[in-house]
Amino acid sequence: MDDTPIVDFHVHVGHWGRHGMTDEPERFLRAMDTTGVDVACINCIFFGDARRGNDLVASIVEGHPTRFVGAAFVTPYYPEEAIAELDRAFDQLGMKFLKIYPPYFGRSVDDPAYFPIYEWCNERGTAVMSHQIFPWDPPGTTIERRFAALSERFPNIRWVLAHAGAGGGRSRDAVAATKVSPNIYLETASGGSVHGGFAEVVNGAGANKVLFGSDMPLFDVRIDIAKIVTADISDDAKRKVLGLNAIELLGLEL
Repeated sequence: MDDTPIVDFHVHVGHWGRHGMTDEPERFLRAMDTTGVDVACINCIFFGDARRGNDLVASIVEGHPTRFVGAAFVTPYYPEEAIAELDRAFDQLGMKFLKIYPPYFGRSVDDPAYFPIYEWCNERGTAVMSHQIFPWDPPGTTIERRFAALSERFPNIRWVLAHAGAGGGRSRDAVAATKVSPNIYLETASGGSVHGGFAEVVNGAGANKVLFGSDMPLFDVRIDIAKIVTADISDDAKRKVLGLNAIELLGLEL
């Protein structure tokens, strides 16, 4: 698989002292070179000012255009700014997909406050990455029902379910979601993995529906690479997960 491009779909940039994060692209590049990652999809959700975070992402992509791809961030906290910032982030800064983070907003991913943002994404057929289940959700909330409803309402959005492809109980719920819509994908970042769990995800959802992600630097990219390359799945499936699916989803030219 030496010739397979590896695309890390889930990487955070920005200064966050609590976790030792700094605005130094060279540190990311060293980690990528060590693990064989060719391209990292980077986002910055750590500032309340979405414009500031998107500008940081764009500056890193501009400095290393063959190694980084930008993902935009907006928040319903500032509804009067969100749509204009989406226009700017995609049309001027060249972002490739949207990352949202409901825990900062305190409302779930299917809250109507997000709908104007989703309407914009639906018109463009944009990919949106998000967490799925939250501490305040009513008992009985499932990923399958939540994203079935979102997919029906916004049929052109490609939903990327962050951390949903590592294996275990939540991944089984996420795999079920891929059966109800062709536009649901699972991303693999996790701090660990259940033995055999990743193969279960790929066999359940299909190799075309899983995207490698590390959540670097919050998680260790070496762990997330290892659980894919050592999994009991075909080499063809590994190639798709490690990079080919992301390239197709985002229309990347590497």
